[in-house]
Amino acid sequence: MRCEVVAVGTELLLGQIVDTNSSWIGERLALAGIDSHFQTKVGDNLERMVSCIRLALSRADAAIVCGGLGPTQDDITREALAVVMGVELRRDAEMGARIRHMFESRGRRMTENNLRQAELPEGASFIPQMPGTAPGLICPVGADKAVYAVPGVPWEMRLMIEGSVLPDLRRRAGVSAAIRSRVVKTWGETESGLAERLAGRIAALDRSGAATLAFQASGIEGLKVRITAKADDEATARSRVAEEEERVREILGDAVFGADDETMESVVLDMLRARGATLAVAETLTGGLIGSRMTGVPGAGEAFRGALVSTPDRAPGGLAGLPDAPVASPEMASALAAAARRALGADAGLATTGVPGPEPANGHAPGTVFLGLALGDRVEAREIRLPGRGRRIREYATISLLNLFRRALLGLPPSAL
Repeated sequence: MRCEVVAVGTELLLGQIVDTNSSWIGERLALAGIDSHFQTKVGDNLERMVSCIRLALSRADAAIVCGGLGPTQDDITREALAVVMGVELRRDAEMGARIRHMFESRGRRMTENNLRQAELPEGASFIPQMPGTAPGLICPVGADKAVYAVPGVPWEMRLMIEGSVLPDLRRRAGVSAAIRSRVVKTWGETESGLAERLAGRIAALDRSGAATLAFQASGIEGLKVRITAKADDEATARSRVAEEEERVREILGDAVFGADDETMESVVLDMLRARGATLAVAETLTGGLIGSRMTGVPGAGEAFRGALVSTPDRAPGGLAGLPDAPVASPEMASALAAAARRALGADAGLATTGVPGPEPANGHAPGTVFLGLALGDRVEAREIRLPGRGRRIREYATISLLNLFRRALLGLPPSAL
C-alpha cells in the first residue's frame, strides 16, 4: 500500500509557513506500515492541484491532501477533488447546520461563506472527527483508490489522521505488520563521526533486515539516531527496537544523553533532582535561551534557581567578584559561573559568553564561545568554536554547555564539541 502526501497552499511555496504537517504525516504513515515515496507542495491553483492529485494517484494507491478546506476563495481543495473524481459538488444541509451551531455555541456570528465548508464531491463522505469548522473528506476515486482531505491546522489535521485516515488506510491495505521506532539522542560527536562509529552495525542490519538506523541533525535537540524495526506483531517490533537500542548505546557510549522526548535540559534536571542539587546560570551569548529551555521542563523549580541574562557585550549587572576582562573571554565565563552560583544560592553555576557575529570581537572570530562551569571546587572555562551565526550559535552553545555539565556530573571528561 502506497500513499502520497500533497500539501496545499501558496504560502508553503513562498516560505511564509514551514510545512511541518507533511513530515508528521510521513512519520505516521511509516509507523502504520504504509509506504510513502513522494511528498508534493502545490499552490492554490485549481489546475495545478488537480494535476498534482492525479499524479499522486498514478503512483500510489491513496493520497492525503492537506490544506485548502477553509471558507475563503483560495480554499479550493473541494473543487479540485470534484474534478479528480469527475463529479459535482453538493452542499450538505446537516453539515451546514453543524457548522452554524459551532459558531453560535461560541457566541460568534457566522458569515455565509463558512457554508462552503459544508460542500463535498458527490460520492465523498465527511471524516467524523471535526474539532474545527472545516470537515475533512474521504473521497473514493475509481474502483480502488482514495483521497483523504484534511485541514492545514496541525491539531485538527492530526486528530483526523489518527482517528480516521490511518485506520482506513490500514483496512484498505490489509496491513497486519507493526512498525516501531525509537530516537536515541547524542551530543559531542559529528554526524559523520556517528556514522563512522556505527558503520559496522549498519552493514550488519542491511544484511539481516532486522532494523534500520538513520541520522538526523536537530540543532538544540541534538544529533539523533532513529532506530526502526518492522515485524509481524507489535511485541516483536518493540523487542527488536529495544535490542538495537542497547547495541547503539553500547557503541556510542557516553555520547548518548537521552531518547525520544528527553531533552538535554530534562536529563540535566533529572540528574540534579536525583542528587538533591541546584543550578544557576549566567547568560550573555545565549540571551536567556538556557533559562527558557530549563523552565520549560515540568518541575524545573525543584532544581533550577534561575538565569541572569545580559547581551553579549556586557556581563549581567549586580554580580560581585567579576574580573577586569573582556566579556567574551574564558576568565569572564568561569567568573560568571561562580558569581551566578553565589548570587542565586545554588550548588552549581554555568555561564555562556562569546562572539555571536557577524563581526569578530576582542580578537575572537564569530562562533567563538566560552562555557563557564562552577561545580564544587571546580571553577573553569572551556573554549569551543561553533558554526553558523546568531540563533544557531546560541542553540549549539546551550546544548554544549548543558552537555559539559552533564558530563561533569557523571565524572566524565569534556566531549569534542
